[in-house]
Amino acid sequence: MSDEPRPQKKRKLQGQDRSSGGATSATAPLLPKQTGGFGALKNGKTPNQPKQELDNGTVKRNRDKGNNFRTKWMDDPKLLKARKELPIWAYRSRIQESLRRSDTLIIVGETGSGKSTQIPQFLHSEPWCQGQVRPVQVEEGEPKREVQIGGMIAVTQPRRVAATTLAHRVAQEAGCPLKKSASGLVGYSVRFDRYVPKGAKIKFLTEGMLLQELLRDPHLRQYSAVIVDEIHERSIDVDLVSGFLKKIQSSDLEGRGGIPLKVVIMSATADVDRIRDFFTLPLAALMSRPGKDLSVTDEAATTRTQTVEDLHIEGRQFPVKIIHSPKPVPVLQEAVVDAVLKLHQEEPLPGGILAFLAGQDDIESVQSLIRAQAAALPSNVPKIKIFPLYGQLSMEAQHAAFQPINEPFTRKIVLATNIAETSVTVPGIRYVVDNGKSKVKEFRPLLGLETLLPKPISQSSAIQRSGRAGREGPGKCIRLYTEDSFSKLAERDVPEILRNEVLGAILTMAAWGINDINTFPLMERPDIRAVLDAQGHLIDIGATDRKGAITESGRKLASFPISPSLGAVLLAAAEPQFDCVLEVIDIIAAITSGDDIFIRVPSDDEYEEVHELRKQLIRREGDLLTYLTTMQQYTAEHADRLAWCRSRWVNAGNMKTALSVRRQLRGLARREGLIAEFPPPDPQPYEPMSPERAEGLLKCFLRGFLAKTALMQPNMSYETPRKGAVSIHPASVLHGVKREAIMFLDHVYTQKSYAKRVSVIQAVWIQDELMRLEGIDGRGA
Repeated sequence: MSDEPRPQKKRKLQGQDRSSGGATSATAPLLPKQTGGFGALKNGKTPNQPKQELDNGTVKRNRDKGNNFRTKWMDDPKLLKARKELPIWAYRSRIQESLRRSDTLIIVGETGSGKSTQIPQFLHSEPWCQGQVRPVQVEEGEPKREVQIGGMIAVTQPRRVAATTLAHRVAQEAGCPLKKSASGLVGYSVRFDRYVPKGAKIKFLTEGMLLQELLRDPHLRQYSAVIVDEIHERSIDVDLVSGFLKKIQSSDLEGRGGIPLKVVIMSATADVDRIRDFFTLPLAALMSRPGKDLSVTDEAATTRTQTVEDLHIEGRQFPVKIIHSPKPVPVLQEAVVDAVLKLHQEEPLPGGILAFLAGQDDIESVQSLIRAQAAALPSNVPKIKIFPLYGQLSMEAQHAAFQPINEPFTRKIVLATNIAETSVTVPGIRYVVDNGKSKVKEFRPLLGLETLLPKPISQSSAIQRSGRAGREGPGKCIRLYTEDSFSKLAERDVPEILRNEVLGAILTMAAWGINDINTFPLMERPDIRAVLDAQGHLIDIGATDRKGAITESGRKLASFPISPSLGAVLLAAAEPQFDCVLEVIDIIAAITSGDDIFIRVPSDDEYEEVHELRKQLIRREGDLLTYLTTMQQYTAEHADRLAWCRSRWVNAGNMKTALSVRRQLRGLARREGLIAEFPPPDPQPYEPMSPERAEGLLKCFLRGFLAKTALMQPNMSYETPRKGAVSIHPASVLHGVKREAIMFLDHVYTQKSYAKRVSVIQAVWIQDELMRLEGIDGRGA
């Protein structure tokens, strides 16, 4: 960083130490055709979008509705008392005053300080947060018209469970519980689930959903402010959101009628120097060559064009006794079980236990072991109630982990991945067991595969984990690693954009008219090999041309709430020679509903029995047709679907989620013209797909997953197009089967290189698809 003085210095607000009180816890819509992207920000032109015309009377009525909601919670002494006890309440006036002076505020506040639930409520009645009618040019080539600018606050979250849980909590505090009436103060929007009532002033949504909204309206006209929560997690989506917000704030605001967009950045960790620089440096300094650090010393970087204020909120943290393992732990799962049961037997009630594990498999194994050993405990030891918590769990099951238990003489035990490190506080926790590991996804562009391996956490994550024990009273954290090991951990996690596939990010930028990633402001630049890999794949699926410009198909793919590869499959399914949109939707719904719709068989002894129970579901073509058969037979069941699932070891929660996803995707397909009409309602008689139509369906999937194919070699192994060896995953119905060629949706490295969600194909299909791509006119134009 240059030592030269800045002409404009940020104003820093000093925090206060507040430690009293108790803790409070708390479908993607189809997007119309758009043109212009961020290149249109300077001249006020935007993609086509629904009219937002409102008169001043409407704006005033909406404002009055917001005040009515405010009165409800202000008049509730119990709710108001709980809110005032939160550490954030002491900073209410400072936060309001700061945003009256500045358009950008960075808030560092520990989890449990109340920032996620309270700050939106502090701001929604501010004068600058009321909708204003201004003349703007909504569509290119059309005259300006009166539209409402602002009136709502968006609050982004990295995960669906955080967005929905926080929305429910804030709605309760505001006196308008979700879905109890047609109007309300609070709404939410997550993938495949959206509820925004009439008169909503606060909307919680995932970062991905805000990116979808940015495609429809690059000026975010419906919002007066965007609150970016949990930015310290540094997901790819939050980096993209930050870049788009930076561009909006740096524009001439003509597309917003001259009204600034307020941005509040919230982090649970104090290492925000890079984030602060990102929002204060001029735009030109951020759109630099690949790998160039933000700490540039050229002339552009020595002038700040944005005034950014920051505020540190002292959280309510009770003392936490940290106990490190005296020596390395040989078997982590057993150590977690021992630590949990030791705490359960030695520590008094009340006080829940939160144990961190690397992934779903570990959680399920530990859950079984704890239950088995707890059953043998004497009657004077409290009972236990175990809640798993991981990202692929159904939303209903995730929410259950955040609810208090009302059973007497019972201890709550939560077994979680790093999903429980930040965001919403899990109530009632006084004891934490930290295994020191988390599964980290990394993309290897040269091999075209993802690794998903347990790796040591960072010091920042370890501190977040131990802090969970001190939210509601003095606590204890058992770290299953030595103090010396802790000192050698990395200080913080590596941002996702430096280690993950960037296919979706490149497509999102292309949909905005950004063909060169170096012209987009990012806090870090991804590996150039990952960028080239993504660009090549987007060309192959017809989303962009060879110059990186978005195609008409690419615009559709960018608006779909599924991956670009699956989106390409869906578009192919609508072609007359295939005509299998509904079947493809069933498969996509099954694979996006959770980790797997099939429950893992716990032992080899039970495998044959379960295999026999699933016999009618399994198709010899592989996993995709098996998913289709399962969905079709499940929806044909009209008596007892839960019993149907149990008898076949099918995950009932994931199937329920799959039906919701299926309904949303069918609606999208109808609006997009991929199907002529909605199919009849369930249940419908099951009719198996013919081998001929199944072949066409698999060829549709080849459109999106041509790179994920493998050919049988003379030594009976499978080799990918990049000359890498791959084995069929044991969970596949094709495990142990040998065919001339296979196609797979996932390529991961765990103990070895595995293909998951595998189907049998013919080698000639691969050649045919390559020839089709070579023969498409204009791909390189």
